[in-house]
Amino acid sequence: MKAERLTRPLARSLALGLVITASSLTPVLAADIVWARYGDVDTLDPQKATSTLSLQVWSLIYDTLLATDASGAPVPNLAKSWDVSPDGLQYTFHLVDGVKCHDGTPLDATDVKYTVERAFDAANPSVTKASWGPISKVEVVDPQTVKFTLDTPFVAMIPFLADSFSSILCDSNAGQDGFGSTVAIGSGPWKLDSWAKGDRIVLDKNPDYVNHGKLANNPGAPYMDRLVISVVPEPQTRLAGLKTGAIHIAEPPLDDVPTLKDSGELDIVTAENTGQNVFWEFSVHRPPFNDERVRDAVAHATDVQTALTLIYGDLSIPEQCPISRGVFGNDQDFCAKHRAQYDPEKAKELLKEAGGWGPDNPLEVNLLVWTGGKRDRLAEVFQAQLAEVGIKANIEIMDIGTMNARVRQENETPTGIGSMDMMTWSWYDPDILYALWHTPGAYRGYTSPELDAMLEKTRVLSDPAERKAAVEAVMAYLLDRSIHVPLYTPGWEWVFAVRPEVEGFQVAPFVYPVFNDVKL
Repeated sequence: MKAERLTRPLARSLALGLVITASSLTPVLAADIVWARYGDVDTLDPQKATSTLSLQVWSLIYDTLLATDASGAPVPNLAKSWDVSPDGLQYTFHLVDGVKCHDGTPLDATDVKYTVERAFDAANPSVTKASWGPISKVEVVDPQTVKFTLDTPFVAMIPFLADSFSSILCDSNAGQDGFGSTVAIGSGPWKLDSWAKGDRIVLDKNPDYVNHGKLANNPGAPYMDRLVISVVPEPQTRLAGLKTGAIHIAEPPLDDVPTLKDSGELDIVTAENTGQNVFWEFSVHRPPFNDERVRDAVAHATDVQTALTLIYGDLSIPEQCPISRGVFGNDQDFCAKHRAQYDPEKAKELLKEAGGWGPDNPLEVNLLVWTGGKRDRLAEVFQAQLAEVGIKANIEIMDIGTMNARVRQENETPTGIGSMDMMTWSWYDPDILYALWHTPGAYRGYTSPELDAMLEKTRVLSDPAERKAAVEAVMAYLLDRSIHVPLYTPGWEWVFAVRPEVEGFQVAPFVYPVFNDVKL
């Protein structure tokens, strides 16, 4: 659905301290928290999207069986405890009592059962169905006890249940046509008031909320009455709103971060342990990227550190692994031994060998990049680096939803110009590799029976050392063949400028802003 545009210039609205929408003339109230972002959510249905912009909002509206501590490790939340059978095939979760959904109904085991069974609905499954694991049955033992039965052991399920992809949906959402847009009934600290697509989401505090495990000092309902999440695409407009006080929290223009830090005019909050990974991926089912040598050439041609320094300064860091820092199994030294490193002369040799390509006879490909975070400028630097070795990359910029669909389309198209893309995924566990590369693959890209078997092994090994070895084997496979070429951990989504009157704002692991403690 296309975003609705404001009926008057946004800058003027911000200067007035108002956000005027096409669907409402209600002003932002003086006591509201206003958080401005470059884009909007895809949907309020946690089972139908994967973008960080969506995840961040789901974490406010819904709650999860488990939560994460400051290190990103899973801890109790809606489930106060859980038991695992000796064979690893049954998980029994014991729920806290007294939790209420936003519509006043109790949240209990029936809501958990509804959520999981909906994720596995054959007609319309969750986009992250594979990450729930091989759950074959969900049983309500009693209102506060729910049992999952699995076909095979699955060690990645516990960390998944702490992520917003596994948000518990109150079963009163069932059958409502507006679920995901006008209806979103959860039990989180904030409840949906309205969503004007492309403009803003208004959330009211949930007065019944009790914090059982999420990162917040406040044990109960948020201190502020409303949270307004505005879509403000232009970085300088966000900064203007921050300076006037019309916006309280926003991603600042990255070029201005050093100056803002030095001036002390705004607080700069930098999140850590984001789980985010930006990487090259390729349409491998047709030339030229069905040839490993060409993929290797791209990896050898890419000088990541130089590009990041030019565009982001110290706000982004190069990544050697297909999983990000802070995620189990990440080992920069191990991955560096397998990832093709910057070597433009080697890139030229490989291109000449593969197809006689070079600076005087360039290989033409399309380079897909999604909007925001100065990725367009970063792509131009990479474009110049590729050109030096003999690859003419035609940059195409699009929103993330369009790019996800386009990448799959490219992978399912047997002919045409070669296609590569600068993809970003955020995940809390190495099981991201299963979601991406196990047959049929998230985008119908590279898969193989050998890789499938290796990925399946990473899901069943409960011994940490054995699982780490299995994860390393998968990473080596992907890196040796330049299937997944890591680039960097992005800074643009984890730098927040905060006005000085805002107290208590923090960002939890995996880029989840927390507003429970915020006071103005």
